[in-house]
Amino acid sequence: MRKISICDGWSFIENITDEFFNFTGEGTAVRLPHTCKEVPVHYMEESSCQMICGYRRHLEIPETLKGRRLFLQFDGAAHVAEIFVNDEKVMTHNGGYTAFRVEVTDKLVYGAENRIVVRLNTREDANVPPFGHVIDYMTYGGLYREAWLLLADQSYVEDVFVRTPDMNHALIDVTISQPDTNHTLELYLLDKQKKVVGQKSLKVSGASITNCSIAVSNSHAWSPETPYLYTLVAMLKNHNEDIIDEYNVSVGFRQAVFRSDGFYLNGKKYKIRGVNRHQSYPHVGYAMPASMQIEDVRILKEELHVNAVRTSHYPQSKHFLAACDRMGLLVFTETPGWQHIKNDEEWKQIVCENVEEMILQYRNHPSIILWGVRVNESQDDDVLYSKTNEIARRLDQSRQTSGVRFLWRSSLLEDVYAFNDFSHTGKNGALLPRWLISPNKKKAYLIAEFNGHMFPTKATDTPTHRLSHAIRHANVLNEVYKREDIAGAFGWCMFDYQTHGDFGSGDRICYHGIMDMYRNHKLATKVYASFSEETPVLEVGSDMHIGDYPGGSVGENYIFTNADSVRLYKNERMIREFMPVNNKYRYLPHPPIEFYDTVGNVIEEGEKYSHKKAEAIKECLLAIQRFGTALPPKYIFKAMWVMLRHLVSPVTFYKLFFKYIENWGVSAPVYRFEAIKNGQVVAEVTKASNANIHLDTTVSGTTLTEVNTFDVASVRIRVVDANNNNATYSHLPIFLKAEGAIEIVGPDCVTAEGGMCGTYVKTTGIVGDGTLTITSNQTEPIQLRFSVKIEGSGISEWN
Repeated sequence: MRKISICDGWSFIENITDEFFNFTGEGTAVRLPHTCKEVPVHYMEESSCQMICGYRRHLEIPETLKGRRLFLQFDGAAHVAEIFVNDEKVMTHNGGYTAFRVEVTDKLVYGAENRIVVRLNTREDANVPPFGHVIDYMTYGGLYREAWLLLADQSYVEDVFVRTPDMNHALIDVTISQPDTNHTLELYLLDKQKKVVGQKSLKVSGASITNCSIAVSNSHAWSPETPYLYTLVAMLKNHNEDIIDEYNVSVGFRQAVFRSDGFYLNGKKYKIRGVNRHQSYPHVGYAMPASMQIEDVRILKEELHVNAVRTSHYPQSKHFLAACDRMGLLVFTETPGWQHIKNDEEWKQIVCENVEEMILQYRNHPSIILWGVRVNESQDDDVLYSKTNEIARRLDQSRQTSGVRFLWRSSLLEDVYAFNDFSHTGKNGALLPRWLISPNKKKAYLIAEFNGHMFPTKATDTPTHRLSHAIRHANVLNEVYKREDIAGAFGWCMFDYQTHGDFGSGDRICYHGIMDMYRNHKLATKVYASFSEETPVLEVGSDMHIGDYPGGSVGENYIFTNADSVRLYKNERMIREFMPVNNKYRYLPHPPIEFYDTVGNVIEEGEKYSHKKAEAIKECLLAIQRFGTALPPKYIFKAMWVMLRHLVSPVTFYKLFFKYIENWGVSAPVYRFEAIKNGQVVAEVTKASNANIHLDTTVSGTTLTEVNTFDVASVRIRVVDANNNNATYSHLPIFLKAEGAIEIVGPDCVTAEGGMCGTYVKTTGIVGDGTLTITSNQTEPIQLRFSVKIEGSGISEWN
C-alpha cells in the first residue's frame, strides 16, 4: 500500500456553512496538521476551540488509478469527524486520538476533481470520551495530524503484527485483504545494516490472517540503553513473482514483564523512571508535525534522562512513538478519558472501540510495554473494564494491561495496579504503603503520577519554592528506588499545560511541569537529569542572592549533580569540597548534595580563632542562616554553650553573622562551583550579582525539510546574566521577526517569564533561507538563520 500525503490544499472555516460545504463559500487556505483555533498562552478562553468546523479540498484522481483500491486516512481529527466524498457521507469517526481510514474506491470519479469535505465537531459536548464531565486539560480541535490517500491492489497486506516471545524467535501475524491463493507471502527480517537475518516464504491461503515464526540467532536486545531495531518486510507477490505490495514494520527483540516484585526487561529487573506527557504546544494545541514530536522524545532522553514516558491521557502521535522506539523510551499508553464514565451504552462502546483502535495501531512499537484500558482515574465499572481487558488480551497477548487510579483497593481486573500517589507534602513519607492501596499483592504495582498539582511551580516563583519543588521530586524518586516491589514511577509532568477554568491557576495553566510550556527547564529537571551517567549535570538550588530570602537567610540548599564531588569557591577562595553522601537520598545513584557551608575556614583565618572555636561558631551561624528565627532547640543550646565555652558575646555572634554569612555592607560575593568527575572538572556554575543580561537560544534545528507537510523548529529563549544563569526577574517583551522562507507560529511578541519564553518557526512551502530576528529593549538582538528544503511525493508522481 502506497501513502500519498494530502496535507496541503485544504480550505478551512470555523463554523461550517452550506456554502462552504458546496464549495461556493470562501474559506481560509491551511495545511495539515492544523488547529481549529490558535490561542494565547495565558487566559485562553476554553470555548474558543469548540465549534463545528469544516475542512475541504479538491482531489484529482488520474484515470491510471482505475482498478486500484483507494482509501482516505486521517491520523488525528478532534473529535467527531464526518467524511464526505462528492457530497456523500462515507464515514463518521468518534474520538480524536486514533487514526481512521475509509475506502473510497467506488466513491471517486477518475480523471476529474473530487470534492472531499470533513465536518468536524470539536465541541466538548460530543458523546465521546473524554467528554461528559469536567476535564483537567484542553482538548483543542482540528485535523491536527497528517492526512493521506492510500493506494493498493485488490489484494494487499493490510496489517502485520510482530511479537518477540524470546530473543530467538519472531512471531508474525499477517493480515491480507482479499487473499488470493495464487499469491505468495515472503517475509524478511533485516538488521540495522539491512542484512537479512531471517526469512520465510508462504503460500497465501484463503484465510485473511497468516501466522508464522522466524528463527533468529544472536539477536540484539532492545532496551532504553540499547534501542536496537530490526525491520520486518512483508512482500506479497503474484504468480509471476511481481511484488504487488510491501509492508515494513520496525521490530525490537525485547521481553517486558510486570511481576509482583517489580518490572523485568529482557529477564533483568529494571526500575521505570519517567514523566507524564500531554501532546500540546503553545498557540497551536495539538497541531505539530513530526519534527516537534521527535524533539520531545529527544528532550526526554537527552535532557531529562528518563527511561520512560506515560502518554497521558490518550494515544499520541505515531511520530512520537516511533521516536521512542529509535531513541529508547519505555511507554505506558492509555485509552482516552479523564475520570468520567458516562452512563450511556453508546459512550461505553466508543471506549471499547478506542481501546481496539489504540492496540491495533500501536502494537508493533517495542517501546510500548503496557496498555491502559481504563479511563484515567475513573470509578470501577467491572462490566466495561472486563470488555476492555478482553479486547487487549485478544489483540495482543504479548503485553500486560493496567488502568490508572486514584482509588484505594479498587477492583483489579488488569495485570498492574497503577496508582496516582499524591500523598507527599514535602515533609511526610514520600509514598503511601502498597499494602494500603493495592487489593492484590500478587500483581504488579506502579506509580502513574506523583507531585503535580500538590505543588504547582512557576518559573517566577521564589527560589525557596522552586527548590522545594525539585526536592519533592527527589523525595519520591528516592522512595521509588528504595522499594523493590514498586515497578517504577512517572512524575507529573513533563511540562506546563493549558486547562479549563475549573482547574489550574487563574490564567488557566496547570503549572505542574518540571519544564514550562516551551520546554524550558525549571530546577526540578535537574533531579531527573542527575541520573545520567554520560552528560555532566551541575545546578545549584539558589542564585545566592540574599535579597531573595526573608532576613537574608538562604536557608536549606542543595546541589544537583552526577559528579563525584563539587568544589565551592567564594571570591575565588576554595571553601569546601562537597561529596554526594546523603543518607536521606541513599537510594538514588546521584543524590542531591546538601549545600550548607559557604564559610569554610575563613572565620578561623580572618578572626585568628582556634580551629575548634571557629568550627563551633560556624556551625551556629550556619544554623541561623538555614533556620532563621525558628532555630531548633539543639542549636540554641549549642550557641549558648559556645558563648560560655569560648567567651563569645551575642554582639560578636551578630557581627560575625553579617560579616561572613550575609555579607551585608560588603560587595556581593562571587560563588563558583566546579563538578569533579574522575579528578577532572566537567562542569562549572558561577552565581553572582550582575546586571549584564543577554539573550540565549536553544534551537531544535536550523535545517527544515518538508517531506509530507510543513516542518517546524522550536526556539527556546532565555534572558540570562553574564554567567548564563536565568535572569529570573527580567520580564521583558521579546519581539520576533521572520523573513524569507519561514514564518512564526503564534504571536510576534512574547514575554519572558522567569527569564524564559520561546517561539516556533515553520516552513511555508518555499525552498530557500529564512531568518528569525529576536530583540528586546534591554539586550542585543539575535539572528537565527534557517535553510528550507522540500522532499517527498505529490500528485505529479501518482502515475
